[in-house]
Amino acid sequence: MADGDGSDKSIPTNLRLLLLLEEVARVGVPLTPTAANEVLGLPKPTVHRLFHTLEQEGFLQRDIDGRSYAPGARLRRFAGSILSTSRVRTLRQTILRTLAYELEETCNIAMPERHAMIYLDRVETKWPLRIQLPVGTEVPFHCTASGKMYLSSLKPGMFAKYLAAVTLEEKTDHTLTDPDALRAEVESIRSRGHATDNEEFMAGMVAVAVPIHDAQGRLMSTLSVHAPTQRVSLPDLEIHLPRLKQAARELSELVLG
Repeated sequence: MADGDGSDKSIPTNLRLLLLLEEVARVGVPLTPTAANEVLGLPKPTVHRLFHTLEQEGFLQRDIDGRSYAPGARLRRFAGSILSTSRVRTLRQTILRTLAYELEETCNIAMPERHAMIYLDRVETKWPLRIQLPVGTEVPFHCTASGKMYLSSLKPGMFAKYLAAVTLEEKTDHTLTDPDALRAEVESIRSRGHATDNEEFMAGMVAVAVPIHDAQGRLMSTLSVHAPTQRVSLPDLEIHLPRLKQAARELSELVLG
């Protein structure tokens, strides 16, 4: 990187935006221009101009604190495209298909967007009775297994900002709408390493989710299984956790190459 002497000549112009995006992705939390520049060592006006450009083009978006920046919709779509290249998607589908066949229930991969989880891939159960949530469906953070798994990966300060910024909408009688109750649930998820949805998002549906990690051990997506309560209970699904975690490791290794 730069030597921090105030000269912007040490980083080629055509690399600056890429290195800035790399730093945003590396830290995994909203980043201020000042914090980014501690690594990049560019002149202050230059780094602010880069942030402004990336925000204008949709690669970054300003966080709710008004000072820091997080990946924008365009950068998230870019990351999703990388995860969906022909080779990766074929191998990913093989892992998902094998898992769904063994568990005999629908299995999903979801990625966090700014305001929701979005289904990236799924393999349906062969049972006639199933819940339709197609690829591209957005589901809330606070009442789904995949969403709560993501919330558990946030640092305490970021999770507090989330709670302060949202209304925990009631989807069913089981939805956690009290911030303290959700906070306790997220703490429990951090401890046990998996998340559940006990009819919190949709009446008559239960789900279990585990994280898919990147090279730094951060959550990049989730792997989940869901089923109707007419066929299985939540404890029935939790029996499959060892197999679910094994598949998550395989998916992580696939992306990391």
